[in-house]
Amino acid sequence: MTIQTDHVLDAKGLACPMPIVKTKKAMKDLEPGQVIEVQATDKGSVADIQAWAKSSGHQYLGTAEDGDVLKHYVRKASKSEVKEEKDYPHVIQNEELQKKIEAGGNLTILDVREPAEYSFGHIPGAKSIPLGELENRADELDKESEVYVVCRTGNRSDLASKQLTEKGFKNVKNVVQGMVEWSGSVEKNQ
Repeated sequence: MTIQTDHVLDAKGLACPMPIVKTKKAMKDLEPGQVIEVQATDKGSVADIQAWAKSSGHQYLGTAEDGDVLKHYVRKASKSEVKEEKDYPHVIQNEELQKKIEAGGNLTILDVREPAEYSFGHIPGAKSIPLGELENRADELDKESEVYVVCRTGNRSDLASKQLTEKGFKNVKNVVQGMVEWSGSVEKNQ
């Protein structure tokens, strides 16, 4: 199957959030209705591209695997279809979350990274639900609990925080800085 595209973006070898950053930039040069092929090797890019397309109004068409390369296809939306992208407004710094963990209480730490990322180091007690599975697994979380959403850098957790809020969660915070700058305790599942 050959898919007709208007632009090919090479994001191979890049980790989150760079495939999304490059895709956002490349979309600006496309006309509405045109299709971009984003080539990536980061397995997490599947969920990232899907969630970004949904939140921005662009149409995620699908992903095809070609060996180790994931080819994501996204159609640029018309001006009337595009949603204004806004960062999730309720954020918390890593240090603030560490203090809340130490104080105890009814809080849920949700790690939306891919399973391999989670296995090699996560906040003790964090629940793992990868971003691409959150839509179908959000009911595993308590809507009344404080939910602190973490990923590697704050990009996927931003998208996840928006999803949870859309599903009726009232007390959701995006943990900015994410695991890349986490200095608290870490568990490993090896």
